Amino acid sequence: MRALFIVNPQATTTTPRARDVIVRAIASDLDVDLVQTEYRDHAKELARQAAVEGYELVISLGGDGTVNEVVNGILTAPPEAERPAYAALPGGSANVFIRALGLPPDPVEATGAILEALRTGSQRTVGLGRIDGPEDGRYFTFCAGFGWDAEVVHEVERQRRRGRRASPALYMGIALQMFLKGEEVRDPSLELEVPGRPLSKELYLALVTNTTPWTYAGTLPVQPTPRSRLGLGLDAFALTQADALTTADLLRRMLSPRGVPPAGRGYVTWHNEERFTIRTRRPRAFQIDGEYLGHRKQVDFRSIPKALRMVC
Repeated sequence: MRALFIVNPQATTTTPRARDVIVRAIASDLDVDLVQTEYRDHAKELARQAAVEGYELVISLGGDGTVNEVVNGILTAPPEAERPAYAALPGGSANVFIRALGLPPDPVEATGAILEALRTGSQRTVGLGRIDGPEDGRYFTFCAGFGWDAEVVHEVERQRRRGRRASPALYMGIALQMFLKGEEVRDPSLELEVPGRPLSKELYLALVTNTTPWTYAGTLPVQPTPRSRLGLGLDAFALTQADALTTADLLRRMLSPRGVPPAGRGYVTWHNEERFTIRTRRPRAFQIDGEYLGHRKQVDFRSIPKALRMVC
């Protein structure tokens, strides 16, 4: 099997020595070409070109951002190109999509699981989410968000450009600072519309998920939409209250094994939907798969069933 192995050298949780071990293990079983990413969206370009050049498999080592780029590269290849299968190895601080597939969070252990799956022919076809808006269209693997969480992602990216290392502690610290300041957190300018249902207005935060958890706080899964699954449509969660007591109670529930119930005080949820539209009265921060995509006023969401072949 001919494979292209895309490695993000800036991956936060792998050392050069670990990457060398993983590459040698992959090369012992496959006819593999190795390439390293050099800039944002480079993995997307490489994955698209892999489909054009007839590679049967794309492998990546990196975090959720690298996974998102590879997925979008494979799925935006020219129609005449046959889409390769995809195997994702964890190299970031959260690796949400990879862990949702049931792979180990340790990259060396995940490499062993992927090689075993390749030997046995184990593959899984998963659904994805897609956003469409005036700026662009893009697939996402596990989540998208408007408001507070996207502002946190935006600030983390700024901190990383200054040399800070991404970690659960950094995300949580920035989230707490923003909540205490209250500027973005207490802005009820969002509204969410599902076809055939009443419009939900005056929302402080809106999340759309393709699986659970939404993210991880260290080893703990954070589950605002615990019924969300890769084989179903999209779920959503939105805050209707943003006071300290309500927010603290919801965070406690998100961190519990069962996650947030389908209905309760201070929030609304939707389950297994084909489409959503989220609008805001003024541009708000927006993110998908932990990557800041700018400030936007409207985004349309669609569930794309059976979109991608994963080796896992």
